[in-house]
Amino acid sequence: MFPHTVKNVEPQINEKLLSHFKGEREGFIQVGDEKWLVPARYARHASGYYQFPLKMGDVWIMTFPRSGTTWCQELIWLLNNNLDYKKSAAVALERRSPFLEFSIIHDPKHIQDLINLNDNSPDVVAILKERSTPGYELFKDLPSPRTIKTHLPFSLLPPTLLETNKIVYVARHPKDVFVSYYHHNKLVTIHGYHGDMLTYWKFFKNNLVCFSPYWEHLNQAWEHRNHPNMLFLFYENLVKDLPSGVREIAQFLNMQYSDEQFRQLVEHLQIDNFRRRVPLYVDVEIKGIFGDTEEGFVRKGKVGGGDPELTAELSREIDEWIEMQLQNTDLRFPDKK
Repeated sequence: MFPHTVKNVEPQINEKLLSHFKGEREGFIQVGDEKWLVPARYARHASGYYQFPLKMGDVWIMTFPRSGTTWCQELIWLLNNNLDYKKSAAVALERRSPFLEFSIIHDPKHIQDLINLNDNSPDVVAILKERSTPGYELFKDLPSPRTIKTHLPFSLLPPTLLETNKIVYVARHPKDVFVSYYHHNKLVTIHGYHGDMLTYWKFFKNNLVCFSPYWEHLNQAWEHRNHPNMLFLFYENLVKDLPSGVREIAQFLNMQYSDEQFRQLVEHLQIDNFRRRVPLYVDVEIKGIFGDTEEGFVRKGKVGGGDPELTAELSREIDEWIEMQLQNTDLRFPDKK
């Protein structure tokens, strides 16, 4: 049984969202008292995710989108799988550390457009069908230990999750999340954002981007930060001191490695090495998955990197918004210096 209310987004707002996020055709809904924004088809699968069968030994990487998730997936999967670099190089990350609710952002009409664009290639059809299959069906038979990625907040996940599995939650400064999510939504055609940064900021600030509200997402995790099965990390600290971060995660997972093994892992995770060595997706060329005006899926990974489109005026507005939101919590982000 799914305990949360599901409501359609107001028609006027939904129309505006659909006019900017052109990869989505079905529309959006808001879930629960927090009004989590997700595509409308989530309603058909909400119970499946909420009742997802857990296995002892599962490790979850939980984030708001664009918080260093992909990088941390590789880190956690390797720690949890005896530093198996051979498998890391041979098997795509989407198969080794699957994205639980990936299917909900795949609009069936958009998927059919991609299939048509790729001339009904059997390989393309197979991989798009896999990505469109709900994770609670696709992952239930994966061998242990499973390393599972999710952008869903605690309140939409199995209520016994924290008592059963270990969760690594990674938080990233909202200004960097905003900039990265903006470019990601322009790059990936399943989102297909068409608009400028200022318009996207209005969506972000008003909790009208997928998986928002951002602050509630962080605050739900922050409330559990002292639970023995929870490790709350800041992306900024990982970037600043990756060796210490790697050791902290290993200790949390009860994994012991030598100094040399830790050194090799840190070297493997350096951003240029990560881009070159780690296959993120199954090696099937799919025309139309990415737009041609953006950087790749893994961007710069910088802290406080800024952006040419981020004007001084908009930057000040974001800073003021952040300062106001932080008044409601004792959560504080690390100094960016």
